[in-house]
Amino acid sequence: MELFDLYNADRERTGKTMVRGERVPDGLYRLVIHVCIFSSDGRMLIQQRQPFKHGWSNMWDISVGGCAVAGDTSRAAAERETREELGLSVDFTGCRPTLTLNWEHGCDDYFVLTRDVDLSTLTLQPEEVQRVRWVGLEEILQMIDDGSFIPYEKNLIRLLFWRRDHSSAHTKSDPTRS
Repeated sequence: MELFDLYNADRERTGKTMVRGERVPDGLYRLVIHVCIFSSDGRMLIQQRQPFKHGWSNMWDISVGGCAVAGDTSRAAAERETREELGLSVDFTGCRPTLTLNWEHGCDDYFVLTRDVDLSTLTLQPEEVQRVRWVGLEEILQMIDDGSFIPYEKNLIRLLFWRRDHSSAHTKSDPTRS
């Protein structure tokens, strides 16, 4: 039985938890993480979910995703999920999510990182992941169109690819600040 911490609208833990599969109570939220791993040549590592996995069965997804369990910080959840799903150890100490999206019953933290990973060295979690591969932006957008990739908003996928090379939302530094 997996427990999830519940948060208020200010993203503070409430001390309440819920069991996986239960409905999130009104006015409370849960935390989900995603890790987007890019190669130095700009391709994203994607994973195909198992056909027996509940939710988006057999579909392709971004590199890593999962719920923060009770007691997890966003970074700890990203570290754990990356290790569990791909067998890849990544130290997220000091990392902040690149992007956070709020939704009706929670928030999704997206971590974007660059790692040239040899796919043959990965240990895929058999309960979750059937295979992985490297793909470019246009291929993911086509996969969304043909229904083989989880139907994320295309502009979110574009933004994740863009954030790989941009750490700020500004094109220039503020000249009035030193």
